[in-house]
Amino acid sequence: MRIYLFLAMLAVANGMPARAQTEPPAPSAAGLERLSAFFDNEVTSGRIPGAVVLVQQHGSPVYLKTLGYQDVTTRVPMALDTIFALHSMTKPITCLAAMMLIDEGKLAPSDPVSKYIPAFAGVKVGVASKTADGKPTLKLVPPDRPVTVEDLLRQTSGITYGYIGGELIEEAYRDAHIFAGHFDNQEFAERIARLPLARQPGTLWRYGHSTDIVGRIIEIVSGKTLYQFMKERILDPLGMTSTKFVLSPAEWKRMAEPLPNDSILQLAEKDRRDHPEWESGGGGLVSTVADYARFAQMLLNGGKLDGRQYLSPAAFKLMTSDHIGPGSGVGRDYFYFPGDGFGYGYGIAVRTDPGNAKPPAPGSIGELKWDSGSGTYFGVDPKLDMLYIMMEQSQAERSRITPAFKKLVYEAFGQ
Repeated sequence: MRIYLFLAMLAVANGMPARAQTEPPAPSAAGLERLSAFFDNEVTSGRIPGAVVLVQQHGSPVYLKTLGYQDVTTRVPMALDTIFALHSMTKPITCLAAMMLIDEGKLAPSDPVSKYIPAFAGVKVGVASKTADGKPTLKLVPPDRPVTVEDLLRQTSGITYGYIGGELIEEAYRDAHIFAGHFDNQEFAERIARLPLARQPGTLWRYGHSTDIVGRIIEIVSGKTLYQFMKERILDPLGMTSTKFVLSPAEWKRMAEPLPNDSILQLAEKDRRDHPEWESGGGGLVSTVADYARFAQMLLNGGKLDGRQYLSPAAFKLMTSDHIGPGSGVGRDYFYFPGDGFGYGYGIAVRTDPGNAKPPAPGSIGELKWDSGSGTYFGVDPKLDMLYIMMEQSQAERSRITPAFKKLVYEAFGQ
């Protein structure tokens, strides 16, 4: 009974957007049942602790299910109000916050980052080289142009993560100990500015701490902490009451935990929880399926929900258009995480073409999506007037589960 009450409440809370003249297909009951069977098998086989899965169409849930455990050690079952570490699914929320400032004329994509964080005026690019005796070394050269706000938003700044970018860049990040001690967004931005860029700005899509620097710029422009700005402008208006950087003791009891042997995620979560003073715009938020559904529905509605406009149509189009496609000068390599058929806007991937796979990967042109290293995943599909969210905590299995989940969702819609 509780799950049906929740479904009804979520439908009312999300509002009912206007239907298209040509009604998109509804999912089949058999297709949705295959979703349940898939996740039941993942849980019973011990590959993931549990999951909360939502598929929503026309503003109403058509599938919502909790599976497995919030914590396998204590055997606490997964619940609708279980809180998940979003990791990189924080990025679209942070970029929405930046787009609000761009929409208001307080920030511009073309602004150099050094306008707000002067330390970036001295940033250098690291180029792999060799010493006279043949030893590999990192030669530091000036950037061809300044790093811009747009570079941060579209992940073309040359700022990377410590596990991507080549051995010498990775070594430079390790040696810098950027997570040592206590630090806030201001200090973290200064630490990143002292590191070499992995590529010349604007030349390669490279995942990294760019969105963390966006978070610091939001603080500087708004005069508020990142969380204060998010809370006032996004989280409270959308009713995302469980989405935050730091939880209360009572809220911690609702936190989903990874499997004890998922060592990479265990360590990543320890790092995140050890730094409550760091409001990471790139990966620090936690949330629930109901909260993130509100955010996703707002995106599906073109930047508005319940009569409130979060972005102007022009700003929403700017955020959700591809900025790294043909003519942009941006290259792609093995670490291009948007994937086959997808371009990248400001903080979110956008489907631009069927891609190279035969047959093409499931989905629709214009679909928006993002996922995370913790195993969370979401997408919005305007063609089907549909959104999907998977909340689970597994780094070890996510690369297998994410495409399987999406395939099952689209198969349920006959796609």
